[in-house]
Amino acid sequence: MRTAVITGGAAGLGADVARRLSEAGYRIGIFDLGAERVAQTASEIDNAVGIEADVTSPEQIAAAFEAFGETPDLLVNNAGIVRFGAMEAQSVQDYIDVVNVNLLGSCFCAREIAPAMMERGSGHIINFTSINGIHPAPGVGLYGPTKAAMANMTQAMAIEWGPKGIRVNAIAPGMIDAGMSKPIFENPKVRAVRGGGVPLRVLGEAADIAEAVLFLDSEGAKYISGHELVVDGGVSTSVMAHLPRE
Repeated sequence: MRTAVITGGAAGLGADVARRLSEAGYRIGIFDLGAERVAQTASEIDNAVGIEADVTSPEQIAAAFEAFGETPDLLVNNAGIVRFGAMEAQSVQDYIDVVNVNLLGSCFCAREIAPAMMERGSGHIINFTSINGIHPAPGVGLYGPTKAAMANMTQAMAIEWGPKGIRVNAIAPGMIDAGMSKPIFENPKVRAVRGGGVPLRVLGEAADIAEAVLFLDSEGAKYISGHELVVDGGVSTSVMAHLPRE
């Protein structure tokens, strides 16, 4: 049985990924804040254990992996936050929180488990980036910059750890009707405009991201490392479609 740890897995997109991996036969570790919500989500997923952990705390991360009881085959760095508002209006603490959770949290989790993966000679890490890290959007503070940094971090880890048996990849979700974005798409006008702006003319679903995780962790993707897989219906390549000649 393959094993996977998903950070931020108690709710939203992380929980959806955890469920899909469980259905595929993985033993699941869910790392997230809030002991009660972590335990509740784990109780609803087969072969899952919930462990409370703050990804910004190296000590809590170390304790969580120890509690999981084995070196996972797959680590999915999904935990992330966004602070909305103009760059100049956000607080210093907003800046610090986004960097700490999105970038450093992912780095701390990967750093903690990498030595054990190296000792075993195998392992896979998937970092969740975003199309905001490819094409910046206004009003989201340092969310986009941290996701761009995570994409670079993915490549750095893949280069450094590949010779020791670890693959490292990233998935950049587009406009997905799940997780942090779900409340945004509850507005029918926003949903229509954003969905209509995607070349495929539809918003993505949690299943689209979960299936991408399964693919990257499959035998068929064993030669893929250092790659950022964009799952966005083509929207990040559609700038010219919105700038007609006439």
